Amino acid sequence: MKKQLLVASVLAALGMMQAQAGVLDDGNLSISGFGTLGVAKSNTDAVEFARYNQAEGVSDKAKIGLDSNLGLQATYKINEMFSTTAQILTRKNTSQSFTTDLTWAFLKIKVNEEINVRVGRVVVPTFLISDYQNVGYANTMMRPPVEMYGQAPIENVDGVDVNYQHAIGDFNLSTQAFVGVSRGKLFVPTAGGSVATYRAPAAGVSVGGEYGPFTLRLGHAQAKLDSNDVGPLNNLTGTLKTIGFGQLGQDMTLNGGKRIAFTSLGLTMDWRNIVVQAEYAQRRAKEPVYVPDTNAWYTMVGYRFGKILPYYSHAAYKGAGQSVNVPAGFPKTGALASAVNYSFLSSSEQSSDLVGVRWDFAKSLALKVQVDRVKPKAKSGSLNFGPAAGYTNNVTVVGAALDFVF
Repeated sequence: MKKQLLVASVLAALGMMQAQAGVLDDGNLSISGFGTLGVAKSNTDAVEFARYNQAEGVSDKAKIGLDSNLGLQATYKINEMFSTTAQILTRKNTSQSFTTDLTWAFLKIKVNEEINVRVGRVVVPTFLISDYQNVGYANTMMRPPVEMYGQAPIENVDGVDVNYQHAIGDFNLSTQAFVGVSRGKLFVPTAGGSVATYRAPAAGVSVGGEYGPFTLRLGHAQAKLDSNDVGPLNNLTGTLKTIGFGQLGQDMTLNGGKRIAFTSLGLTMDWRNIVVQAEYAQRRAKEPVYVPDTNAWYTMVGYRFGKILPYYSHAAYKGAGQSVNVPAGFPKTGALASAVNYSFLSSSEQSSDLVGVRWDFAKSLALKVQVDRVKPKAKSGSLNFGPAAGYTNNVTVVGAALDFVF
């Protein structure tokens, strides 16, 4: 089954689009896109502020790579029951240069008015805004809070999901269940930065509801994350094996796959010009692994004055324990103890406060200006390339972005 579902969906989507390229007015093919042109800088060159899973962030020199992206999407309606969708996204992620990835590629089967099935590459419904987290125009803030969205960087799987929607009076219920395999890259910021490949069989479900101006969503996902090329960790576990602590090293690694669960609850409200968005999440290891347990949350409030929407948000995450038991005879001090307990098993912590304003000055165009005050509390927080002892000084990040859809 490896990659078969994805290949079938891509061929179906791209082949159908090519066949219909000359008849764009037949009403069955639709092409759309979205993008962000952004620039940002911080007040220090000691560390870099980055989005989740980004290899390059911003320091005291202005750069466009933090928030800028471009997405293109095509959907072809084969008939009343079948349609295909493909989406590509260009952005800076685990590479220091812009790269383009296939983020969606699925065949959609409409079973009836309430149930549809998608086969191929689909989005993992981990978060409140998973479906549109990369679409800047669809979000109030310039970027999703890294404190929340950095806790579960897996965005899609190659597999299948089932979607169900049902109206109960004025209440609209929606559920989504998925199963598949995610493959990709993870940026590891320690030891100067490196990139690890991973494979993760995953499954999960989300349940949501809409009632008037309120939207509520509960999501849960589990993945068996497998990676054998996390360089800094491999170096450490090799040393542990040499000195007789091989089991500790095996417990820490991702070799063979380790089960990790993520649960989130999110809420939005858009009522009488008042805009609220909040989310709480927990990451928990179900098997011994170096990835620490964490709790994360954020709250955003704003008020719309015509086409101008100022907003404020507070976000934070902190450690909630570890799944690896260090043996009684293991050294309690020294370089090795520090590498195990500080560098890997203990969680980084961070909070941030941000203020911004969104101006919808034209159709399908929005200008945003945002200032983040980032407060790393342990292990440099989510900042990249911090010193070995950790960076705990506050960092101010200023950014502006033009969001658009077409």
